[in-house]
Amino acid sequence: MTSEENDFIRRKQISLRGLPEIDSVKEVINGFNRHLHYTCAKDRNVATNKDFYFALANTIMDKLVGKWIRTQQSYHKQNVKRVYYLSLEFMMGRTLSNTMINLMLEGACDEALYQLGLDIEDLESEEPDAGLGNGGLGRLAACFLDSLATLGYPAYGYGIRYEYGLFNQAISNCNQIEKPDGWLTYGNPWEKARPEYTIPVKFYGRTQTIGGKVEWVDYKTVVAMPYDSPIPGYRNNTVNTMRLWSAKSPNDFDLSYFNHGNYIDAVLERNIAENISRVLYPNDNFFEGKELRLKQEYFMVAATLVDILRRFKVNKTTVYTTNEELYSDFPEKVAIQLNDTHPSLAVPELMRIFVDEEGLSWDYAWDLCHATFAYTKPHDST
Repeated sequence: MTSEENDFIRRKQISLRGLPEIDSVKEVINGFNRHLHYTCAKDRNVATNKDFYFALANTIMDKLVGKWIRTQQSYHKQNVKRVYYLSLEFMMGRTLSNTMINLMLEGACDEALYQLGLDIEDLESEEPDAGLGNGGLGRLAACFLDSLATLGYPAYGYGIRYEYGLFNQAISNCNQIEKPDGWLTYGNPWEKARPEYTIPVKFYGRTQTIGGKVEWVDYKTVVAMPYDSPIPGYRNNTVNTMRLWSAKSPNDFDLSYFNHGNYIDAVLERNIAENISRVLYPNDNFFEGKELRLKQEYFMVAATLVDILRRFKVNKTTVYTTNEELYSDFPEKVAIQLNDTHPSLAVPELMRIFVDEEGLSWDYAWDLCHATFAYTKPHDST
């Protein structure tokens, strides 16, 4: 097939999507060149397809962020009821092509890259699959987030930002071997770190009654750092948020250990903490693996519930004399959907917060939880 025939077929495909406007093509080209130079710090002579992918992704993010901010402003201004979808998996797929389709930018991006001498399919192949899920459970969660944004529902997805996905498969000497899935090796242009919203999560310890109030003491702390990704609706102005938690240690580095030559213990606390968000589904054939999975589940729900309560209180402008009054409309403003059994610790954790920290009675707290939580059990074909 000649180059002229290839060009005809390509332009026919663009016409099926809808001919892009000249101004939008110019905007994409200008944004692409700007990000290639100022974000990637490269020029066309040394840039790789990976650099071109990042330049295109950041150009599209420029179009996305305005809608994202306006959506969140609208939710806050209207004080809407929000849906919170909790899942240990989100099988989102590749974001670049999905976002271009939802924002109606596929034709403009295709034409802009053609004018720049690049193939959009080559750039799409540079994006790794997000290592956040591996099966029907994660795909269900991703479809829910896409559908909620497309239908215009105020919704948030909450999960864990795994450093490594399930695994990469390789064959060695006729045997399958598993290698880490380092999907974050080159960074993720679709996420925004939010260190201002970090949340301390407590593990271990014991309870103690102090002044008639139950206190959690002698605990160890792991810091939950949120990373936000936009979830655009299909051809509308709604952009919701998926917030993923990354585990950090409050003490990254112990200089006293290091200065005494104990280099392993100098970073031991950091490594133990970060293991929580290291791998999707750690092997649980032994006790340490079972413990780590339990820690993952509690880490996610504990940080998420604190974040939900913070957002709920932000919209409260009235001064309340009791916490019962403060939380009286909680189920009218908050709906929490649990994806399978993994986030089920959210129920007792919210009860603990309401009773031990907010001072609500057990019966009142239970009525709030009963009206707030819902549960999804994905169909198991086996």
